[in-house]
Amino acid sequence: MLGIIAGAGPFPGYVVRQCAARGIPHFVLALKGFADPDLLENAPQGWARLGAGRQSLRLLRQAGVTKLTMIGNVWRPSLLQFWPDPVILGAMIQIGWRALFGGDDALIKAVIDVIEAKGFQVVPIESILPELLATEGCYGRIAPDAAAEQDIARGIEIAREVGRGDVGQGAVVEQGVVLARENTHGTDAMLAGLAGQARHERKGPGGVLVKVAKPGQQRKVDLPTIGTGTVTAAAAAGLRGIAIEAGSALVVDRDRMVAAADEAGLFVVGVRAVEP
Repeated sequence: MLGIIAGAGPFPGYVVRQCAARGIPHFVLALKGFADPDLLENAPQGWARLGAGRQSLRLLRQAGVTKLTMIGNVWRPSLLQFWPDPVILGAMIQIGWRALFGGDDALIKAVIDVIEAKGFQVVPIESILPELLATEGCYGRIAPDAAAEQDIARGIEIAREVGRGDVGQGAVVEQGVVLARENTHGTDAMLAGLAGQARHERKGPGGVLVKVAKPGQQRKVDLPTIGTGTVTAAAAAGLRGIAIEAGSALVVDRDRMVAAADEAGLFVVGVRAVEP
C-alpha cells in the first residue's frame, strides 16, 4: 500500500488521480492547513496536523501503508506545532538540533531517516509515476534562441549557488543579469515578486526561470518541480521561458503544462546540468 503525505498545491491531487486511474492502492495522509480537500476527491484519506506524529503513524499503519511518498508544498514549522507530541519530540532528539535549524535539505534527509526507522520505506514519486521525471529537449513548439541559451547557462550557475546554500533550487536570469534568486519561500513567491515589478522597468526580451537540483540533493523528496501553475506565474512575471534539469526535476501534468506554455508563448526545455 502506497501512502501519500499530501502538502499544499495541485501536485497531490494529480498523483491521487493517477494512482486511481492505474489501480495503484493508496492512502492519503493529508496535512491540515496545507492539503486542499477538494483536490483529493474520493481517495482513502486521513487528516493530521503537521506536528501530530503519533496520530499520523496510527493512521498510516491502520491503512496498511508500507511505502511512503511526500508531495506538495510544506512550510517549515515552528517548534510550537510539535508540542507535546512524543513521537516528534523523540524524532527531534534523533535528528539533532543542527539538522532541525539547518537548511531544508538537511532537515528532509533527517526526517526521512526517522520515518524509515519507524518501518516505512520512503520512495520518490517518480518510482511510482516515472513519466513525471523531466526529459531533455523542448516540451512545446517554442525553443530557446541563442541569447536564451546563454541565460540558461548562467541560470544553472546561479541556481547551483542557491542550492549549495540549501535555501532554494531556482533563479531568474535576463541577458546575463540575475533578476531573482529563489529562497525558502519557494518559486511561486520569487515569481510573484517579479510580477509585482513594473514590466517597463526591464527592457530586455524577458527572463528565464532555471530550476536545478541542489548539489548533493537527496532524491526521495523535494526535487525541483514545475507544472501549469509555474507557467502561468512565469508568464505573469514577464518571462520568456523555463529551463529544468533533465533527470533531476519533475514535470506535473505534462500535456496541460505544454499547452499552457504554447498558449503563453513561453518555451519549456529540459537541459543537462553537469554538477561541478
